[in-house]
Amino acid sequence: MKTKDLDKVVIRFAGDSGDGIQLIGSEFTNATALSMNDLGTFPDFPAEIRAPAGTIPGVSGFQIQFGSVEIHTPGDDCDVLVVMNAAALKKNISYLKKGGIILANEDGFDTKNLRLANYPDDAKPLEDPKLADFQLHTLPITKLTRDGLKDLKLGTKEADRSKNMFVLGLVCWMFHRPLKGIEEYTEKKFARNPEIKEANLRALHFGYNYGETTEMFANRYEVKPAKMASGTYRGVTGNLATALGLVAASAKSKIQLFYGTYPITPASDILHELAKHKNFGVITFQAEDEIAAISSAIGASYGGLLGVTGSSGPGLDLKSEAMGLALMLEIPLVVVDVQRAGPSTGMPTKTEQADLLMAMYGRHGEAPMPILAANSPSDCFHTVYEAAKIAVEFMTPVYFLSDGYIANGSEPWKYPTAAELAEIKPNWATAEDNSTGKYMPYLRDEKLVRKWAVPGIAGLENRIGGIEKEDPTGNISYDALNHEKMTHTRAKKVENIADYIPELKLESGTSTGKLLILGWGSTYGIIKTAVNELRAEDVEVSQAHLRHLNPFPRNLESVLKGFDKVLIPEMNMGQLNLLIRNKFLINTVSYSKMQGMPFTVKEIREKALHILNS
Repeated sequence: MKTKDLDKVVIRFAGDSGDGIQLIGSEFTNATALSMNDLGTFPDFPAEIRAPAGTIPGVSGFQIQFGSVEIHTPGDDCDVLVVMNAAALKKNISYLKKGGIILANEDGFDTKNLRLANYPDDAKPLEDPKLADFQLHTLPITKLTRDGLKDLKLGTKEADRSKNMFVLGLVCWMFHRPLKGIEEYTEKKFARNPEIKEANLRALHFGYNYGETTEMFANRYEVKPAKMASGTYRGVTGNLATALGLVAASAKSKIQLFYGTYPITPASDILHELAKHKNFGVITFQAEDEIAAISSAIGASYGGLLGVTGSSGPGLDLKSEAMGLALMLEIPLVVVDVQRAGPSTGMPTKTEQADLLMAMYGRHGEAPMPILAANSPSDCFHTVYEAAKIAVEFMTPVYFLSDGYIANGSEPWKYPTAAELAEIKPNWATAEDNSTGKYMPYLRDEKLVRKWAVPGIAGLENRIGGIEKEDPTGNISYDALNHEKMTHTRAKKVENIADYIPELKLESGTSTGKLLILGWGSTYGIIKTAVNELRAEDVEVSQAHLRHLNPFPRNLESVLKGFDKVLIPEMNMGQLNLLIRNKFLINTVSYSKMQGMPFTVKEIREKALHILNS
């Protein structure tokens, strides 16, 4: 048997949402990370906890791209498609490259499964002539798993739950992935259920040995380790990185972290992770609703803690009034928004970038907030860390934007050392600030930032609440000129942040030219890959990517005006495009996608070439 060397591979696992697709995708990802490949993943699953079995809406998918080269996306089309039933094949065959490999569980193509997948009664999809374009391998995965576990005291349903591990073992064999980490995970997960543990471990090895002993496959495949900077790495999802970034900000600033939230997809994993870190003094509070969640975080911040609240979509609608309160109080607050397709309930497990204008304007009155957006799973750590730094050092609520694509996706992340993280310096009020016998809570420094007065310090008593404050006493004021002054002051404080954040640097290409592709958030990796491919073909195109969306980097206008045309791809109807055109009067080109799926590299390439050739 030959072993073929490959630079990169895309594998897509698909089956019922009860088939354990996300689990084997995650475990294959972990095994791939241990093989020192660069990687990117895309979990794609239904919103229902248990979607209708056998149906196309009930199909769960997990795609991973890994390689010995730099990987920035989970891939457009896949090289290998693993399908557990007829619905999975029907939904995902369009994602398979011509000549790609299909691994099909033939037991998932019986009459019942064909009917549920809306095939005609006489259909034989595994014998479809169209599949001649692919390398089709069918095997009775369900039957093989049952036969291998028949001596265990398991019912048929329990045995069938192990068929995903058979698939995992087989694909690990195909791509020389180690089983040790998967074995350790299984032993730990099922430590209290020896028979289930034995069933899963046995099925894993059945799959691996099936590939080894049968002559079904002509080749195995080898993907060499990627050349990555030296350091300690771990795999992270965006939500995990967000949680760790908040813990790091708490530790660096020496301010205890409080996370008040209400469970909502796809943000809930942040709560789950933070609840594990009580050893760092983290306080987590699952509130009865979204309003209580943000209000508890505001109260924690008023009491001297690093107050953070998190949600998605409709949860942010409910938090908007309280954000205005935090802004009026001028206290630190980080608002985490893991965006999803909306409006209303929308598509809870599908991704979108449609909350930018809500973050910018979604509060009554003049209520500007700084806005930062992460561009990848690992970048969530650094971006939410910076959001916490800005909140503390500028005494303001800050929006941190992620989305379902990067929140659930994963990639390798190189641990930063504590010394590599920027200092976070709170400016606490002390008794010395009342040296005249009258504390002025809204006295400001050169950045227009007031001090953080924690209750309990004699002499620092001051009024709180949402009614307008008198400058600088903090007393209630209905004076017209004072209100106008305080409104401008709060806005100017946010504008001043532009003087303390980095200028925008190009990710790829020259500083002037025919076309700049400007992105924000999770479009980063897709744009980067497309631009790199185009530049390798001598196409004149550059890339810039925004982390800071309010205020913009101070040199953004000059960067944009260095190009003949500016293309802005977004998973919305053109929200950043609207902000850019409004502020700089530049005739940018909007490229929108709102399908609950990220852009593909092919889509960005084709749009860029169309603009350049028109």
